[in-house]
Amino acid sequence: MSFVRRFISGLILIFINHVSVADADHAANAVRADSHAPIGVMGDHMHKAGEWMFSYRYMQMEMDGNLDGSDSISTDEILQDYMIAPESMTMEMHMLGAMYAPSDDLTLMVMVPLINTEMDHTMQMMSMGGGMGGSMMMPMRSEFTTETDGVGDVKVSGLFRLQQTSNSDLILNMGLSLPTGSIDEKDVTGMSMGNKVQLPYSMQLGSGTYDLLPGITYTQLLETYSWGAQAIYTYRISENDNDYTLGDRLKMSAWYARPFADNLSWSLRGIYEHWGDVDGEDSELNPMMKAMVPTADPDLRGGERIDLAAGINWAIPGSVTNRIAVEVIKPVYQDLNGPQMEMDYSVVLGWQLSL
Repeated sequence: MSFVRRFISGLILIFINHVSVADADHAANAVRADSHAPIGVMGDHMHKAGEWMFSYRYMQMEMDGNLDGSDSISTDEILQDYMIAPESMTMEMHMLGAMYAPSDDLTLMVMVPLINTEMDHTMQMMSMGGGMGGSMMMPMRSEFTTETDGVGDVKVSGLFRLQQTSNSDLILNMGLSLPTGSIDEKDVTGMSMGNKVQLPYSMQLGSGTYDLLPGITYTQLLETYSWGAQAIYTYRISENDNDYTLGDRLKMSAWYARPFADNLSWSLRGIYEHWGDVDGEDSELNPMMKAMVPTADPDLRGGERIDLAAGINWAIPGSVTNRIAVEVIKPVYQDLNGPQMEMDYSVVLGWQLSL
């Protein structure tokens, strides 16, 4: 991640220089902190012709435990049917973004994700144990962790203004996800005898396919508050090189934001997501893995979830073009084709710089 550190350091230097040359006109023309959506929403706003915006987001998602439908299922229950049970997972993402507006009615956007994922497992095997009546088979448990790290799928988008009033925008989002993320990630597992083997679907860095990302966004900025809504659909165009296709995904969200001090606003957001099972099977994955661990079963990847999120936006005083924001996301309902790992929470921290 040395590249990420250099990139962030460069942004900080740009920010310090930009703030140092800001004058009183900046403060006079300062925009409201809630004029942008919560930081977890992307592609929510347009830019004026010739304007650039650079952004950095740090996202962390924690998964802990498993669900079958909406019911919790314990490690002991999973190990009745499988040799390996996933226990917890941490996904960290550094998202580097850039936006440019060739006209007032068109803004172009590119997002580059750098991903690190770790998953902890419990493995159960039978071993010979002694007793008064002689040897007998005894269950023995051990733990292991797998990790992947690298560039994910790069997304390029165009934001087209469909309608604008003095205080609202209706935007058509049209994006394309490029298969830049690896689908051949390998690591040592508890069953691989020290050798690196192909990892299941949730540990891969990309989809392996070109994915269409159509959507629509509406925002309105009123005197004392703002609100907006967005729907984005991920459509997998074809099968990848490993003979499978990730499930399509629908994500909808709506938010309410309100200033509470100069340059500060708070927000509440509701999110609904639905995603399908994997179509096909990974030809590089050991066929026996599907019976050993639920994460390798393509029929146990779909589900739906409802989240609530709370966030804060800060438009940095003295500059109209810098914004720092944070959003914490917590599920309130999950229904998963399980056993499948459930999300515990996620956090998004971001910085946006317009030029």
